[in-house]
Amino acid sequence: MAMIALNIMPIAYISKGQRVDEIVKSPHQIDFQPENMTLLETIAANLPGMIFQILQRQDGSVFIPYVSSGCEYLYELKPEAVQADFQVLYKLIHPQDIKAFTESITVCSTTFKPWHWEGRIITPSGKLKWIQGTSQPELQEAGDFLWNGLVMDITDRKQAQEKLQESEARYKAILDAIPDLMFRISRDAEYLDLKSEGANITLSREEIVGKRVQELLPSDVAAISLEAIAKTLDSGTLQTCEYQLATPLGVRDYEARLVVSGEDEVLAIVRDITERKQAEVTLQNLAQKFAKAFSCSPDSITISTLQEGRFIEVNDSFVELSGYERDEVIGKTSFELNFWVDDRDRLNLLHQLQSTGVVRNLEFEFRQKSGKIITTVLSAEIIDLDNISSILAVHHDITERKQVEAQFRLSAQRDRLLAETLVRIRSSLNLEEILQTTVTEVRQFLQADRVFIGLNNAKLGVRTLAESVDPKYPSVLGWSTNDEAYLQELRNLLKDNLVRVVEDITQIAVSPKVKAHYQKFQTKASLAVPLMLGNELFGALIANQCSGSRHWQPIEVDLLQQMSEQVAIAIQQSQIYQKLAELNTNLEQQVEERTAQLQQKMQEFEKLDRIKDVVLHTVAHDLRTSVMGNLMVLKNLLNQKVGTGDWGLGAENQGQGGIIEKVSSQSPIPNPQSPIPVSRSIIERMIQGNDRQLAMINSLLEINSCEQQGIDIKHEPVQLSTVLGGTVTHLEQMLTQNQATLKNLVPTDLPLVMADGTLLQKVLVTLITHSLQNNPPGLNFILSASIEGGMIRTQIQDDGVVMSKLECDRLFDLHVRDPQDCCSTSIGLKMYLCRKVIKAHGGKIGVISNRKRGLTFWFTLPLATSFATNRP
Repeated sequence: MAMIALNIMPIAYISKGQRVDEIVKSPHQIDFQPENMTLLETIAANLPGMIFQILQRQDGSVFIPYVSSGCEYLYELKPEAVQADFQVLYKLIHPQDIKAFTESITVCSTTFKPWHWEGRIITPSGKLKWIQGTSQPELQEAGDFLWNGLVMDITDRKQAQEKLQESEARYKAILDAIPDLMFRISRDAEYLDLKSEGANITLSREEIVGKRVQELLPSDVAAISLEAIAKTLDSGTLQTCEYQLATPLGVRDYEARLVVSGEDEVLAIVRDITERKQAEVTLQNLAQKFAKAFSCSPDSITISTLQEGRFIEVNDSFVELSGYERDEVIGKTSFELNFWVDDRDRLNLLHQLQSTGVVRNLEFEFRQKSGKIITTVLSAEIIDLDNISSILAVHHDITERKQVEAQFRLSAQRDRLLAETLVRIRSSLNLEEILQTTVTEVRQFLQADRVFIGLNNAKLGVRTLAESVDPKYPSVLGWSTNDEAYLQELRNLLKDNLVRVVEDITQIAVSPKVKAHYQKFQTKASLAVPLMLGNELFGALIANQCSGSRHWQPIEVDLLQQMSEQVAIAIQQSQIYQKLAELNTNLEQQVEERTAQLQQKMQEFEKLDRIKDVVLHTVAHDLRTSVMGNLMVLKNLLNQKVGTGDWGLGAENQGQGGIIEKVSSQSPIPNPQSPIPVSRSIIERMIQGNDRQLAMINSLLEINSCEQQGIDIKHEPVQLSTVLGGTVTHLEQMLTQNQATLKNLVPTDLPLVMADGTLLQKVLVTLITHSLQNNPPGLNFILSASIEGGMIRTQIQDDGVVMSKLECDRLFDLHVRDPQDCCSTSIGLKMYLCRKVIKAHGGKIGVISNRKRGLTFWFTLPLATSFATNRP
């Protein structure tokens, strides 16, 4: 057998202008034709390895000119990803091998010796692989270094080595001594003698002689040896056998020549032929790898003539893809086998190949032997095979991927359609427009011949309200029927089947009326879902195929079901809107009537209010005049005579200034014409009563003025402690008369407030007067103030009687008081005015009833700074 050796540099190593025949060198005669090299180089893209080229510039930057497609098989990475960032390969190195890898790169970078490294990687999918990398740095003219390298998958070899290493200890001694060894071996495979001078053998003669071949050699080598021994003794002729053994130097090839050396005895001369075999194995391994990549590739690979498209070779994956056996394809053209669904795809392929010589990822439809249409991606390249231009093509079935993509697109379209329908329903109350838009878009999505909506009315029967139909087929718009038996059959079909799927109407049993309906409107397939309002069947959303039978996909059924729910909502919404419109019409009429009545009442109230104002001013003026007159008379009486006796008021003197005469003590019965005796205390009480009446009248007038015109407040910055101090001075006489005390705890350094000092004094006097009038003498007051949230809070606390919560809540309200209430009406009116004044200042006022004893009045006023900030 001729020994063949082939040394070939990777494509990435070929310099500009260098020919392939200059790279291929054979130290021995080669029976592998040079014209086959192009084919082998083309198929090399499918080898379990990667060819790379790295340019390291003087500035430290790195450029990746070339990475072969083998990186996808080896690293599960696209060449583009590796070229973009060569460091992605470093991240895949097994953690235990990173140190050795780094050291090997460092040594190569500093010594510029060829780089060689073996180690493990973990691919993105989690696979553990052994790889072998080699590279040679070359100095370029510009001073840059070009690294040409090859990385191969040596996982199978490493796994084999690991198995061999398990038995390495057992066979190491004899394996080291095999070269140039001569053995005498009996028929039963016992070592009788050996000649080991000059051989590297660690076993002694005693450890070998007397042992059998099976005890010292691996089982496979032992089997070969036993067979060669038997043939040598039986035939009496020279027998040669070759085998491999794992040694510390790696796997070595050996040749054993056996001759008869005695009765039932052979002489075996063992020779190391590793160097001779390497030349043969280099080309054989390359051819085997190419053949394996071709035949075992998961993708379909074909070789066909360029002009006719006649198939020269196909692999097993193509047989599985096409459905044809290999002998059915070889010698036939793609047209004869009817592979091309669209002949223009074949013309497009040829045009691109003739233009660029390469086609990548051409997507087209492929017809299998069974007639099934699938989608494939084709990559092809023109090669020269036996001086014939041929096409090397790789097919990849992407039918499933395309189906998934189509499903995603349909799902997206469905979701969009549902969302838009929901928006229309929410934003529009035009039912006719909603229904028509729905059937139009559903027909577009389904690519159906007809989509329509029929509604069921108890009085009008079934009627088609909206339709979208291909003009080639009859319209069902406006179709209706009152045939109750027919209607009941239609209702039962929908009620019994929440969705009615008919792929071929000729395969179902229906009544003659339904069948006639299908024939009239040329319906061949139907998909219908009911429109339900609660438990009531209100109508149906129906899609028809008129061109032929049709398989309705699950996503299409789902769309119609969801659309039916939205349409039902739209119908229900329209019904509610109609009822609301009717109610609104009635409500508008009622509102108009009530408005007219209200306007009439308001006019009456305005008239009464005007009358009230006139009466209030007239009566108040008359009462005020009368009360003031009484006060003047009574005060004159007190001022003319001061004493403790009884006084009489002469009737004849009532209109003359109120002259008072002393009543004689000797006159037991007064003369009718004599003055009437009046006590001084009675006159004083009369004066007090008239004072209260005058205060009440003034308060009523003031309240009416506030309601009509508002309170006139003169805002100015004031010191609260000054205002409160002046009030305390003003109250001294009243406090003394009521035996009351007031403790002023108001700080003098409080910030200024914007207020009307005169009105504030009135508020303070009114609050203290209220407590004095509702408590016995001896009341104690505490006056305090503090800052809270940009406001000054003033408190007046007493130790008098308490009030209920209801009384506290109503104290500052304007209301009619209980006649028995000790609080006078005059004070009640002034409390109401107090709240008006404080609110006009921008504050609040209230009263708190303490748990044990007394009340705490409080009011708040804004600080001068806050007032200036918030004032417009």
